[in-house]
Amino acid sequence: MDTFNTVIAILATISLFLFSLKGFSKELQKLGAENLQRWLTKVTSNRFSAFLLGAVVTAIIQSSSVVSSITVALVDAGVIGFFNSLGVLLGAKVGTSFTAWLVAFELSFLGSWLLVAGMIITLVPMRIKLVGKSVFYLGFILFSLELIKNGLAPLSESPEILLWLKQADKLALGLLIGAVVTAMMQSSSVTIGLAIILAGQGLLGLPGAIAIVVGSNLGTTSTALLASISLSSWAKKAAFANLLLNLLGLILFVPFLPVFVQFIQNLQLEITYQVAVAHLLFNLILAVVGLIFLRQFSRLSLYLSSKLIGRKETSGYSVEAKNSF
Repeated sequence: MDTFNTVIAILATISLFLFSLKGFSKELQKLGAENLQRWLTKVTSNRFSAFLLGAVVTAIIQSSSVVSSITVALVDAGVIGFFNSLGVLLGAKVGTSFTAWLVAFELSFLGSWLLVAGMIITLVPMRIKLVGKSVFYLGFILFSLELIKNGLAPLSESPEILLWLKQADKLALGLLIGAVVTAMMQSSSVTIGLAIILAGQGLLGLPGAIAIVVGSNLGTTSTALLASISLSSWAKKAAFANLLLNLLGLILFVPFLPVFVQFIQNLQLEITYQVAVAHLLFNLILAVVGLIFLRQFSRLSLYLSSKLIGRKETSGYSVEAKNSF
């Protein structure tokens, strides 16, 4: 198979992976849509519980984009205050690290089993059939990862592809690739999964893989920004805060990235686990610093967003009064 056909085949398997991720997320939302909103309303009483909720829910439904979009919508409705919404958004970043470990642990061999199990469960005339589609889509995710791995294997024999992928080791380019691909796919899970698989097959070096997964954090903020376009000014401010938080985190982290990469390289782990550890550590560091300085950041974000968006408040924002800055 020539390089062009190989690339088309890889794009097809990536499409399947993206489809399975969205399907899995939608099915879990159907199972707990009412509970999810109730949890977000009750548990976001302070920044720490909001952070934990954001992390857990994102890890379960495998979509930080969905969690951030729902959070922005609830800010618009006045259900969650602006300040505590930042805790949920921080938690969502940590929760999405679960995808990296799902890929690193190489559980793709379970995909076909879960596909069959999910199909059988949907045929059972009992309440348990409701989880059948979720199991099916989880199997689809793992099965798609296996297809992607198999599709990428021939690329190791292409000098042109290897030379192109080597460019990702350049910090700025790696970060840009991570951000742009994630924004285009509307899914950091796809970007992270691809980076880990490419690294595992020797097609991508550790510096490039880390730069891409770190850059994906910035790209995933596009979903909340798009979701806020037709919503109130407070919803727009929450989406802007999500962007600013990741942008500042990236700017502050970049000077230390070479040292960070060296630290990860010194870990006696396979490269797939090294990338997963790097992604988790980056998001944990961002979360810890963000939670400590959340009040200061919220003031800065509100000041900047007021200049860009305006000070007009809409949608009866009664909850905001409960958030003391």
